[in-house]
Amino acid sequence: MGEVDDENIKPIIEWILHENHVVKKKKKELLLMVCSEGGEMGSAFALIDVMHSSVIPVKTVGLGVIASAGLLIFIAGHKGRRVLTPNTSILSHQFSWSNEGKVHELFATMREFELTQARMITHYQACTGLDPEQIRKHLLPPQDIWLSAEEALTLGVCDHVSAVTKN
Repeated sequence: MGEVDDENIKPIIEWILHENHVVKKKKKELLLMVCSEGGEMGSAFALIDVMHSSVIPVKTVGLGVIASAGLLIFIAGHKGRRVLTPNTSILSHQFSWSNEGKVHELFATMREFELTQARMITHYQACTGLDPEQIRKHLLPPQDIWLSAEEALTLGVCDHVSAVTKN
């Protein structure tokens, strides 16, 4: 819960790594609750990489608001194990950034922007099954996109819409 940043993501990464590499008796799944208005893309992709490398399936439950980098983390849950509660609000939008400085710094920032956008498209594609054109149209158009849990289900953003206690 909270902002996606190094401080909040570090203990989650440590927990997943500990459960996968230190604990002798492995759990059947790890449960990650996501309620976040987003934050830093680098922190989000660090956690996503660890989630994807987890031998133990990571079940994600989205509740409240999942937005931006929080949404990227939510959809990284293992297929079949991504649950949204019925009243969850979902925000998807293009990566935003700002930069001030000299021209060469602006070019460097633009390159990072392009790389991040490409990572996002690849991640959405792997997690939703949508092609890049559909992703740009339905999940990453120029304006913010707010989805209901049911709309997210239709787009492959989640696998189930249910109360937390049911799944």
